[in-house]
Amino acid sequence: MVRRSVSILKIVLIVLTAAVCGCSTTEYMVKSMDPLMEEMNISVNRNPDVDMVRDAFPANLIQLDGFIQAAPNDKLLLRASEGYFGYTFAFVEDTDKPRARMLYRKARDYALKVLLKDRYFRESFNSGITAFTKSLDEFTKEDVPALYWAANTWMAWIALSLTDPEVLMDLPKVEAMLLRVIELDESFYYGSAHATLGAFYASRSKAIGGDPDKAKFHFDRAFELSQSRLLFIHLLYAQYYAYQIQDRDLFVQTLEMVIATPVGAFPEKNLVNEIAKRKAKVLLENVDLYF
Repeated sequence: MVRRSVSILKIVLIVLTAAVCGCSTTEYMVKSMDPLMEEMNISVNRNPDVDMVRDAFPANLIQLDGFIQAAPNDKLLLRASEGYFGYTFAFVEDTDKPRARMLYRKARDYALKVLLKDRYFRESFNSGITAFTKSLDEFTKEDVPALYWAANTWMAWIALSLTDPEVLMDLPKVEAMLLRVIELDESFYYGSAHATLGAFYASRSKAIGGDPDKAKFHFDRAFELSQSRLLFIHLLYAQYYAYQIQDRDLFVQTLEMVIATPVGAFPEKNLVNEIAKRKAKVLLENVDLYF
């Protein structure tokens, strides 16, 4: 583990040093690493050993920060946004909310850097919801990853910032971004935009825009698009929808199903499914706090 961390930091140092020698050299070196990073990402997602990944994750995030500092590009920014979100959701949010809030914001800002390259979106970013929503028409299907990760990380940051009224005012913008993702490509990341919207509508009371019927619709669509293989969607379904409608049996049955799912049921997402199973166990152990 120590050797791995040192080798990663060496790579970062080499890239940062190359920045002094010339931008084109640095950009070439960073871009040449992309196929390797893609293969590493696939390997990590297939790894069911949550503890191993947890220990290795910080070094990988530092590596991405170094690459972005040396030669930023859209792929790196979105890879870092996804990475920081995944690390925070899996290993930080439940134990250190102030740190999680900071990391979610960093993840959001990485994804927003990609979107803010669009002039209309940039000019409308701090405007009212009408102008902001209109600016989303500028984006096409190829912008879906940036829209999704910006919205998803923004939503996670807001969820940990509920005492700040100014932050809550951003919720309609996040909702608009997720709806735009669904318009452009609802199948992205196995329908996860639907799952995020389902959690959004289920996490709020009707007085402030919550809607259990909308939540159920989006969760059902997420289940359909993911073929019910992505367990974190079931986790959110229990945590938010079953809780909102106060259906204890649904809550328990859903979490028990998540926990009972065998390792390797969805090999491409072994890691996220094993993380969902760990979180499901914690929720189930605390069921009396919810009902």
